[in-house]
Amino acid sequence: MGAEVLTVKISSVQAVALAFVTYFIGLWIKNRVPVFQKLSLPAAVIGGLPFAFILSGLRVYGILQVDFDNTLSTVALLVFFTTIGMMASLKLIKYGGLALILYLIVSSILGFVQNLLGMSIAGAMGIDFHYGILAGAVSLMGGLGTSAAFGPYFETTYGIPGATTVAITAATFGMVVALVLGGPFGEFLIKHYKIKTPGTQHIDPATTPNATKNIPAADTDNPAAAQLEPHVFDMSILEEEETTDVNGVLKAAGFVFVAVGLGAVLSAYLNTIITLPAYIGAMLVAAVIRNIGDFSGMYRVQGGGLNVVSEVALTVYVTMAINSLKLYELINLALPLVVILLAQTLLMIVFAWLGYFLLFGKNYDGVMLGVGGIGFAMGATANGLANMQSLAEKYGPSPKAWLIVSLVGAFLIDFVNAIIITWMGTW
Repeated sequence: MGAEVLTVKISSVQAVALAFVTYFIGLWIKNRVPVFQKLSLPAAVIGGLPFAFILSGLRVYGILQVDFDNTLSTVALLVFFTTIGMMASLKLIKYGGLALILYLIVSSILGFVQNLLGMSIAGAMGIDFHYGILAGAVSLMGGLGTSAAFGPYFETTYGIPGATTVAITAATFGMVVALVLGGPFGEFLIKHYKIKTPGTQHIDPATTPNATKNIPAADTDNPAAAQLEPHVFDMSILEEEETTDVNGVLKAAGFVFVAVGLGAVLSAYLNTIITLPAYIGAMLVAAVIRNIGDFSGMYRVQGGGLNVVSEVALTVYVTMAINSLKLYELINLALPLVVILLAQTLLMIVFAWLGYFLLFGKNYDGVMLGVGGIGFAMGATANGLANMQSLAEKYGPSPKAWLIVSLVGAFLIDFVNAIIITWMGTW
């Protein structure tokens, strides 16, 4: 009988500390390896993915198993998506206009096609078509949250054995592919179509509010210039914004955590009606808080402070998620699942090119919409925004694309996706 595998448990606080370490290692490597800058890979991927591979290798060879307490990762996820809801001011949503509605429609069509493709391949290979849905919109458009929610539902409703494992494994595959594919795909579009980009310039927002409205083109051949990081989420580009300071950040964080607390109650109620990710309630409450303040004038949610909270939460969540990826589970993928996921990857590339980039105009916003779409349609909205952030560090922000991707990917598509999954499951 073989010796037991040594197991190390990483507490939630240690997991956060490790996330910062791997993130800054990734950032350090990215700043010194031109190919990573050229591909616009997120620092979280550069630092976290090798770490996840090492841990998975140790686990496969029976040397070491590391168990992460992801409690604070869940908190970071809730905080991040709550900031998305808090930014959903009706005054700003108008900026998205018809493009936002069209993006939702196109993304809904993609979710339907993902299921249709998965079901067709599953049927052709002689397995239950429900596995095609699990390796379709459940795990890819839905991500880990939807997989965890719908896996048990498919097991109990349709009697699909191992549905949760299949969905979570497929979601893990999608998350890795989305983070590795997004940046290089955006780079290809920019170079191939000679897309004009807004550029970046280091501007101190404390002394030059709204200066990013007139930022010049970036010197993409200069590594120092490429390292300058704009606020990719900066809604102050779209509205008048006061100086961001500690008080502004604390005020924004206060609004966010109130929404998280109240949202937990709302999510518990909503889940008695329809299966939805846990963060939906917090996003809805946050949107209400934001718009009451906007239209009543009783208080104001500072956009600059919200940017800080959002970017920190996004960085912590994505890096922690990558660090704790159980990549060894991908080894056990059955042949039908491998075929389905490879086909889904090809579908995503084609759809990001035809369905997002070309449809929404061969411009920088279209590039960002395609890159963001790859992220949330194959893993999670946080992945898409991380990809967009990586491109924005080099070429400049795209506030309109960020607004559309965040609202559709993190909010609106979840309702539509839940309906599509439930409906197609009855076929």
